[in-house]
Amino acid sequence: MRTFLLAGLTGGIATGKSTVSAMFAHLGCKVIDADLLAREAVAPGQPAFAAIVAEFGREVVQDDGYLDRKRLGSIVFADPERRKRLEAIVHPAVRARQERLLRALEEEQFQGVVIWDVPLLFEVGAAAGMDRVIVVVVDEAIQLERLRARDWTSEADARARIRSQMPVAEKARRAHHVIDNSGSRADTEAQVRQVHRALLNDLRAMRARA
Repeated sequence: MRTFLLAGLTGGIATGKSTVSAMFAHLGCKVIDADLLAREAVAPGQPAFAAIVAEFGREVVQDDGYLDRKRLGSIVFADPERRKRLEAIVHPAVRARQERLLRALEEEQFQGVVIWDVPLLFEVGAAAGMDRVIVVVVDEAIQLERLRARDWTSEADARARIRSQMPVAEKARRAHHVIDNSGSRADTEAQVRQVHRALLNDLRAMRARA
């Protein structure tokens, strides 16, 4: 049995999930960032890098030899079948890295909260392996505005990217905890602290049953 509580943190694109994960880290949680693991998995020299280039061509490689993530993203967001092929390459490599990190935490007997920060927690079927699931939500208009400002993209493209994921409202219905990031930073921090207290209570209860 795990010595720590594993909480999946997810949300929609541009809902502020990374901001929330940083707040959990500040409270002492171990955060495993799926996006960071994905960047490591597709670095030059990695098997996933070669598989992506074979699938999508050299045009997705920048002059510095790394993947052009924006170009690749524009390709797969416009074609669900190609997105599935990309996910079939990247997700197994990310899962392998995640499992190694979790094994290391078990070996060191970490006894706190581990946050698995992953955009597609439900879409890839990973929610079932979590002790708890946290979903970050924002109002749809705010999500669209933040995405356009972040990526300098058109409204049509931003809406298409949002639609490519499971609706945030559906994710929220499946969550143990929901954090609304539509308001001020102080309001979000207060919600994070509240959820963190609940996770620590769950961890204590889990240990008592062990």
